[in-house]
Amino acid sequence: MAVNPEINAILIGVKDMDRSKKFYAEGLGCPIENDYPQYKSFKLGNGSPTLGLYPREALAADAGVSPEGSGFSGVTLHYIVKSSERVDEVLAQAERAGAKIVKPAQKVQWGYFGYFADPDGYLWKVAAGQ
Repeated sequence: MAVNPEINAILIGVKDMDRSKKFYAEGLGCPIENDYPQYKSFKLGNGSPTLGLYPREALAADAGVSPEGSGFSGVTLHYIVKSSERVDEVLAQAERAGAKIVKPAQKVQWGYFGYFADPDGYLWKVAAGQ
């Protein structure tokens, strides 16, 4: 029998819960779903999984791995929007909230996109097709 996994939540390990909560709730406007001292979760858009924050060290311990690590984690989060103008708006909002623009928006053959990194370095691609 196939497992056919379904993603209901994305949980990221963060270094500073208060900073990350502020970034996602106030900076990006994500509604808070749960707000506990060691766990926060946010509602994302319709049809999206929830986004959860957990202390980085505790999340690594939960998985039985070392919390040490740097550079590219092999995962990016994608936010597909309807226009290049919206790409620019989202990137600007993220930057005002404390994100680092790691790849400014650019026009490509298939559309328009850019990347930002949240305060813990998680990469978000914001893109629009033609």
